[in-house]
Amino acid sequence: MNPTRRGPIAGFFVGLWDVMNFTRRLILNFVFFGLVLLFALLFLASLAGGNAHPLLGRTTLVIAPEGQLVEQYTSDPISRTLERAAGGRHGELQLRDVLRALEAARTDKNIERVFLHVDELQAGGMASLREVADAIARVRAAGKPVIAFSEQMDQKQYLLAAQANEVYLDPMGQVTLEGLSRYRQYFREGLQDKLGVDVHLFKVGTYKSAAEPYILDAASPASKEADLFWMNDVWQRYLGDIAKVRKVDVAQLTNNVNTLPQAVAAAQGDLAKLALSQHLVDGLKTRQEVWDVLRAKGVADDDATGGFRRIELDDYVAHLDKGIESVMPSKHVAVVVAEGEIAGGDAPAGKVGGESTSALLREAHDDDNVAAVVLRVNSPGGEVFASEQIRREVERLEAAHKPVVVSMGDVAASGGYWISMNADRIYADPSTITGSIGIFGVIPTIPRALEKIGVHTDGVGTTPYAGAFDMTRPLDPVVGGMIQSVIEKGYRDFTGRVARARGRSVEQIDSIAQGRVWSGAQGMQRGIVDAMGGLQVALDDAAQRAKLGKHGEYSVRYIEKTPTPFEKFFQGMAQSRIGLGLLRESDMARALLAYAAPQAARDLQFLEASANDRHGSPVKAVAYCFCGL
Repeated sequence: MNPTRRGPIAGFFVGLWDVMNFTRRLILNFVFFGLVLLFALLFLASLAGGNAHPLLGRTTLVIAPEGQLVEQYTSDPISRTLERAAGGRHGELQLRDVLRALEAARTDKNIERVFLHVDELQAGGMASLREVADAIARVRAAGKPVIAFSEQMDQKQYLLAAQANEVYLDPMGQVTLEGLSRYRQYFREGLQDKLGVDVHLFKVGTYKSAAEPYILDAASPASKEADLFWMNDVWQRYLGDIAKVRKVDVAQLTNNVNTLPQAVAAAQGDLAKLALSQHLVDGLKTRQEVWDVLRAKGVADDDATGGFRRIELDDYVAHLDKGIESVMPSKHVAVVVAEGEIAGGDAPAGKVGGESTSALLREAHDDDNVAAVVLRVNSPGGEVFASEQIRREVERLEAAHKPVVVSMGDVAASGGYWISMNADRIYADPSTITGSIGIFGVIPTIPRALEKIGVHTDGVGTTPYAGAFDMTRPLDPVVGGMIQSVIEKGYRDFTGRVARARGRSVEQIDSIAQGRVWSGAQGMQRGIVDAMGGLQVALDDAAQRAKLGKHGEYSVRYIEKTPTPFEKFFQGMAQSRIGLGLLRESDMARALLAYAAPQAARDLQFLEASANDRHGSPVKAVAYCFCGL
């Protein structure tokens, strides 16, 4: 039988398809073998152990962080590695790594001095900055010189730089001390009058002001009173810290800030000379001139940036990390980090999930080698039920005779306090933001907004309250009363649990609650915080309660979501000079790995997420504090 003859048109398209199919296979083979070659090279790089130079004597530890100071990374290891390899900026820096590096440098015979350049640091709250400042001060006290340089810095960055023995500023630079403030936008007119969106607020607590922007045009007098009270306390402490280390008078510092316009005019706009005249810095030098100082005081190295022997913070942390897991003793202190807003379910790193954070605490409970737990809290709160899930796990740990010590970071307020209150001991920095013991709920309705465009809602229900929570319908006042009852019950739960945990009466707790925010020092005066201290103090306390010994005699392990084997391999590879070079120099490698790397999902804004229906529950109580600086 003769084969079917194709016409010229059919033959053309068949030939075109063959060409396309060949091209497709060629590209796929190229990508496949490219990946095989790439990962073979990366594997060999990881086996090479990094080819990192040993840490030599008289080395300068360079701390020049770029990005946000955080308790816990919010991105996956591969994304962080790729960003570093590509020379990315404005990532994240873990507070624990900075503290650990400074503590190690204090006694490391190979580290001769520390060089600070904090211009690119996106500083967090005052509490975490004060922990870093204290660590820098301990390096100085150990006889290790600290030199700081800046081209321009804000007051948070300056708190760290001020701890140095010598502080240099670029002749074109500036230091800005302006005080603390908290201003928010208020949407009532825009939402209600312009758009026709009615926002119904249900709350308990005179000072619970988190949702005020949706129902008012300006901050309430109670909100301003409470905010100014704790902010003045934090600001005065900041001035005291600067005055002590720079050996100037607090009153003079205050006057300098309050008369800034006149001082700038007198200095003819030269902000660098103004900072020098006010004794905020010790000299005006360019970056190269500071490098020349470090070269002269240290060891010259023409191959290093700046011409002096140095090790970067990331490399020093990697140096400290070598062999840590292999020497972990059977009994140790576990740290669980609760950073970010508290939401129900499983949350990614950098957020607190009712299920996911509870699972970490359960892991500590079930691990016989965990003798005590430090819960590091840096959270403004969130969903009440999710907070309660975590609190219950804290109680479970204590029932298993595993001490739990809370270390408050920058913020541990509202739901952040809820998960803290049952700890054996609560530590906070004097400038921590805490309290805000109160509950609220927000329900928007939009029938007036829909009417503006000619849309109306109508229908029937089998009961009087079926569809009562449909936001396109007006909110029935009877339903509003029901919601308020739920919120009030949540407040009674909150104050009642705090009273039992803190050994106080409900009336005593209510008198300091009402949604009011306190500084850590003010919280200790009112009995909701036990003592002042940072993370290290909390670790020492937990270790002593578990009879593991004093500082330096026990080990610490962070319980976090476990990286995948590929992520572990990739991190180890990227820490090698060969691997990092491959990633940095190869556009193909970056493109292929970026394609394979997981992308962090963008979460909805907190209030938007908290307004969503969850598991059929029509009412959701929220314990949240919009109290950051």
